[in-house]
Amino acid sequence: MSGYPHAPPGQGYGYGAPPPPAQPYAANPYGAAQPPPQGHQPYAPVATPYGAPSAPYAAGPGEKPHKENKPYGGSSHQPPPASMGGYPPSAPAYGSPFASLVPSAFPPGTDPSVVACFQMADQDGSGFIDDKELQGALSSYNQKFSLRTVHLLMYLFTNTNTRKIGPKEFTAVFYSLQNWRAIFEKFDRDRSGKIDAGELREALMSLGFSVSPVVLDLLVSKFDKTGGRNKAIEYDNFIECCLTVKGLTEKFKEKDSSYSGSATFTYENFMLTVLPFLIA
Repeated sequence: MSGYPHAPPGQGYGYGAPPPPAQPYAANPYGAAQPPPQGHQPYAPVATPYGAPSAPYAAGPGEKPHKENKPYGGSSHQPPPASMGGYPPSAPAYGSPFASLVPSAFPPGTDPSVVACFQMADQDGSGFIDDKELQGALSSYNQKFSLRTVHLLMYLFTNTNTRKIGPKEFTAVFYSLQNWRAIFEKFDRDRSGKIDAGELREALMSLGFSVSPVVLDLLVSKFDKTGGRNKAIEYDNFIECCLTVKGLTEKFKEKDSSYSGSATFTYENFMLTVLPFLIA
């Protein structure tokens, strides 16, 4: 991935850098939430068979709550400006899935090559690019993704299914992929271009998601291109896997305000939560 532009000063780290010690997806993306009660970790496996960390979106007992804006953070960089964020911005839950996307601008300090990449894809000068244009823009940096993965990226960074993305969201996608690529490379220890079930477990734990063995097996079976025969997933499917786990967890978290591990959904809300991940 040489030649991939680094995040601008104060906006993350480039490829090859280890992910930050904080859990990037556990950084309270929906606002300041209180940690769960002492000793209560509803999302950690009961017997902690993995030596699981704290609940996926809460600080553990005795720990300080996670700081905001850490997903791009490295030891030598400041977090990105709040205008860009490290992952999909919060938005009102369960709005229309086809709501219009609000026009946006590039965050200050965006790498000129990122701007040029977007402008090249936006051939009609509309200020938006569609799914195929985003797929092409990412492939120009050796980031080859299926349209399904591109659709998930667009959905989670815009909270709509309009399948268009503006400069602000494109920049957030671009730098977030740097972060996720670094995590994938960290756990692909044999440099096979794939990670097995154990490595996927560690990668998800580093992101703050402690899934059970049953869920882990389902994820590997779903995202292994051989249908589960190899029991390993490649980078593009790793991104899709992380987007799915992250997105569903955050949607559940919106309803689990007390961090109890339980939530109540109406039938409509349940369908609006799950369907975007099925039809992407």
